[in-house]
Amino acid sequence: MAAVAGAVLTSGKKADAAGSAYLPAAGHVFVINLENKGYDKTWGPGSAAPYLSTTLRSKGVLLNQYFGTAHNSLPNYIGQISGQGPNPQTQGDCQTYSPFVGAQTVAPGQAVGQGCVYPASVPNLASQLTSSGRTWKGYMEDMGAPCRHPALGAVDDTQTAKVGDQYAARHNPFVYFASITASADCSTRDVDLSRLPTDLASASNTPTLSYITPDLCHDGHDTPCVDGQPGGLASDDTWLRQWVPRITSSPAFRKDGVLVITFDESDSPASDASACCGEGPGPNSPLPGIAGLGGGRVGALVLSPFVKGGTWSTTPYNHYSLLASIEDLFRLPYLGYAASPGLNRFGLDVYNARL
Repeated sequence: MAAVAGAVLTSGKKADAAGSAYLPAAGHVFVINLENKGYDKTWGPGSAAPYLSTTLRSKGVLLNQYFGTAHNSLPNYIGQISGQGPNPQTQGDCQTYSPFVGAQTVAPGQAVGQGCVYPASVPNLASQLTSSGRTWKGYMEDMGAPCRHPALGAVDDTQTAKVGDQYAARHNPFVYFASITASADCSTRDVDLSRLPTDLASASNTPTLSYITPDLCHDGHDTPCVDGQPGGLASDDTWLRQWVPRITSSPAFRKDGVLVITFDESDSPASDASACCGEGPGPNSPLPGIAGLGGGRVGALVLSPFVKGGTWSTTPYNHYSLLASIEDLFRLPYLGYAASPGLNRFGLDVYNARL
């Protein structure tokens, strides 16, 4: 897998059918992101999330060398759907919803500049899926109005949770791409989580990609939560008990689904800014992890009819690997750092049901 220089729109080569015969015939991918927990805290014997770490763990393959790619939250979410590396504004979670300003591209597909909302020239997984005739939706808990984001240049008022409104724009990567926010698709594709059960009712209504973000309490970010819930891994587990069975019992998942549950980053750059996969600082920031090269070891769990329960993989992966692995399933070009030479993508260590 080679990096490709030039414009962002040609940032990576496409997975070829001959070289990826091991890939399953997956038609629906679900991604759930939780917040700010290192691997040992989540998956260790003292985990406060027994449903995730034990019950679901027994049904899937645990990727125990899966890493975040930056600190703080936002560059991990952006990286998952575009392969763009961090810059100081995204590392600071874009307290101001500023436009990304830059005029050049360097390999592999990196927009050079600073800011938060990428111009329409910077592609993302949503635009790839749409262009290839597939569908996507972001399901954001507590968002309420679809495609909700601050006004361009305004202070982001979703940085702190409020009772009845624990939505965080910085955990919704779709609103950081002008190609999405300027499109009518944003109001129909970037929606509140309450829309998910209706869409899951039939395989034909379930998007190719369902990207799911709990609110600031249920993703484990806040401890305790503004409404009195415990937060942390305990609230993660309660939320997962409610929502994962809805996904895994849906016609789309049972037919050809892949569900990935992971965390954006480890607890903090001070405790863990480790990396796995040779990721460098990129053109826009001295270090992706502020205090180190990455976002720390977080782990990921993959559930699927194509996966054997109770197994694990020790292959090093990160959020760019996740993007490349989704692109592999649908024969899409690799975007940004998903096109990094030697980056691991999900293989038979993950899709191991037939082994």
